[in-house]
Amino acid sequence: MGEVVQMHFTTVDYVIFALLLVASAGIGLFYAFSGGRQRTTQEFLMADRSMSCLPVSLSLLATFQSAVAILGAPSEVYTFGTEYWFLGCSYFLGLLIPAHVFIPVFYRLRLSSAYEYLELRFNKTVRICGTATFIFQMVIYMGVVLYAPALALNAVTGFDLWGAVLAMGLVCTLYTALGGLKAVMWTDVFQTVVMFAGQLAVIVVGTSQAGGIAEVWRKAINGSRISGLDLNPNPLERHTFWTLGVGGVFLMLALYGVNQAQVQRYLSSRTEKEAVMSCYVVFPCQQVVLCLGCLMGLVMFARYGEDSPLDKGYVTTNDQMVLYFVMDVFRDLPGLPGLFVACLFSGALSTISSAFNSLATVTMEDLIKPHFPNMTESKATLLSKGLALGYGLVCLAMAYIASIMGSMLQAAFSIFGMVGGPLLGLFCLGMFFPWANPIGAVVGLVSGLVMAFWIGIGSFVMRMSVPTPAPALNATALPLFDNITTTVMTTTVKSAGVKALYSLSYMWYSAHNSATVVVVGLIVSLLTGPMKEKELTPGTVYPVLGTLLFFLPDRYREKLCCITPLAQKVTSYFHLFPLLFVFQYLCFQ
Repeated sequence: MGEVVQMHFTTVDYVIFALLLVASAGIGLFYAFSGGRQRTTQEFLMADRSMSCLPVSLSLLATFQSAVAILGAPSEVYTFGTEYWFLGCSYFLGLLIPAHVFIPVFYRLRLSSAYEYLELRFNKTVRICGTATFIFQMVIYMGVVLYAPALALNAVTGFDLWGAVLAMGLVCTLYTALGGLKAVMWTDVFQTVVMFAGQLAVIVVGTSQAGGIAEVWRKAINGSRISGLDLNPNPLERHTFWTLGVGGVFLMLALYGVNQAQVQRYLSSRTEKEAVMSCYVVFPCQQVVLCLGCLMGLVMFARYGEDSPLDKGYVTTNDQMVLYFVMDVFRDLPGLPGLFVACLFSGALSTISSAFNSLATVTMEDLIKPHFPNMTESKATLLSKGLALGYGLVCLAMAYIASIMGSMLQAAFSIFGMVGGPLLGLFCLGMFFPWANPIGAVVGLVSGLVMAFWIGIGSFVMRMSVPTPAPALNATALPLFDNITTTVMTTTVKSAGVKALYSLSYMWYSAHNSATVVVVGLIVSLLTGPMKEKELTPGTVYPVLGTLLFFLPDRYREKLCCITPLAQKVTSYFHLFPLLFVFQYLCFQ
């Protein structure tokens, strides 16, 4: 193994990278000094509920399309082939269910924090448990998202590690604390455009150097990188159609259904109809993002074949392979490496700023306002800005902790995946099962978290003790989810009994953990006295059971609380979905 090869930025590259940071900060300053000047918590945290469909859609897309994803998807396809493409199948239900179930419930209750719902449906204790779980999840996640791309950049280009971390962290903190949600969403729009431009530039130039798209495809087929439809139902297999297409639905629901960062965007829409439509607009954008990531992986394979930079020792981890490839392809094209690094850091900025804003919102709405109901609007707004600033500094501290964690960095990634599933289960328990009570909700959430950490840590320990033949992915295999659990969950050991659980595909994590919360929550609720219909807050239950159990007499349905209607219907967009199927089919051809 040779030493890691370093390539260097030109002045033009530095200028393009600096322009990204200046433009992002400029958008934040613009919203700090225009409009209502962020003088109210409604404007600062909820953008005055005045956003149109396009910025909401692109912001939804950018929030979890982070730098870890931009680095991870191509190296996943380069290493394992295009099986990963089938994740696109999970986007149908993964966006359709939030559009027609979660958005109508949240929007009609006029919430600011998703966790307000938990108090309306259960009680204050459940709300605080949900909020604390979310804060724990996002604080750990922020440091890793900030540190991982800076580390890869430093290894490949020699770009100053802490200079990059500080530049990103401080710019993000500045525009989020000054400009509020409007600034976050409009910088997301700008950063999404930069992300697409950077990835497209790499694909176009790389394909041209490889001899054209036909040559890229030929080499991919010869190298067995074009995967067929794997219908193996074994949940221990890392990637099959079922793990990606079905297990992926639960990951999408955890992200697009109940995560505060996304719920806040829906709630900032002008109307419920626009909030629903934004989910539909995200769908083709997600397909394009998936295709770009997969194409870049195939172009990488066309350039290097089986003789990867990792095997040659030019880089030390899969994280760094994409950046090495970009610097290699753009070696004689000054400015383009800077564009791709701007694309990479746009992903990190959009994710981190969304985290700051959502954390400030839940802390303000769930932990502070209930205890200080008479706080003046100006004080509340100033405190919200202070919270966004404080979380920015916490993020920099977490990046430092991530830097000294070494291999535990992989465990930190997995925590995000382990917490998302139980939170999804908690919301599903409240929304779909009217008889679920507060005790069942708390015991279910704790059970889901215990199960998640048990399997996650067990899998991590097993992976550390048993060598695996396939190269471990240190970056992501899941663009929208930032791979948060890939590294820890990819062990191929197949053991009997409890050990088999440790080999569960990371794509089933969300489904398994949310199901644990629902099952335990329902059993405990039935044992401790189920809730009655008159105890429910109107509008907090989605009447799916009433529809499924239509054949039961009314008196039985009433006992199951299955007859509570959800007021006001929103326009349905189901008729658009055949077009979306056609779109995905064309993308995959």
